[in-house]
Amino acid sequence: MKIFYKNKLTILTIIVIVIAPIMMIMNSCVVSQKIAAKSGAQLWAENCQRCHNTPSPSTFSPEKWETVGLHMQSRALLTETEKDKIVDFLKQ
Repeated sequence: MKIFYKNKLTILTIIVIVIAPIMMIMNSCVVSQKIAAKSGAQLWAENCQRCHNTPSPSTFSPEKWETVGLHMQSRALLTETEKDKIVDFLKQ
């Protein structure tokens, strides 16, 4: 009985170690595709208004928007793609 239990536990451990990362990767791909489909304006509205009123794009110069983008990327946990799309939108 102990051998059966030990083998079952080993198999379960292997499944968790192999399948869990695969599932996480597959899920991240779906999220990445959803982000890729959104415009900078959509991402700006969805992410920036969570915490504060969004400033007008004309509030800062294009160079300042780069700085704001870097700061807010870490504060709002934005991906590089999200930050780039939002900053490109705001610089237009």
